[in-house]
Amino acid sequence: MAIVEAVGLGLAAGAIGTIALTLAENAERRLTGRESSTIPGQVGTKLAGRDPEADLVKRLNPVVHWSHGVVLGAVRGLLDVAGLGPVAATVVFVPLVWGGDALLYRMLGVAPAPWNWEGRELVTDLYGKGVLALATSGAYILLDNAV
Repeated sequence: MAIVEAVGLGLAAGAIGTIALTLAENAERRLTGRESSTIPGQVGTKLAGRDPEADLVKRLNPVVHWSHGVVLGAVRGLLDVAGLGPVAATVVFVPLVWGGDALLYRMLGVAPAPWNWEGRELVTDLYGKGVLALATSGAYILLDNAV
């Protein structure tokens, strides 16, 4: 498959995965009473070189949440171009999504290393990233089979 086609399918799959993540996070927050995460907005402010003031974090939160999820779909497409089959690409993609985010948070100073997270924090993050990665990969496979 051509890179442009794989990235295009990946972007669409990333949008589907982000929808799944958003629904899963909303359900989890209703069950647990957890507040919405501001990590995406904090990441956005840090990457923009701005101070993480509350209003800017709040405004960037949905933008970074959605753009991050969609762009990760392009990464899933590139795993296809690299020659990984659907199962192998998914097996690589899941830890890539979670590990990449954990490393980014640490590098930006937004969160400590995962081994310093509380158990509930870790489970919640693994759940969300797992939903995003599996839904994106599943959507990619379905879209790829449809074209």
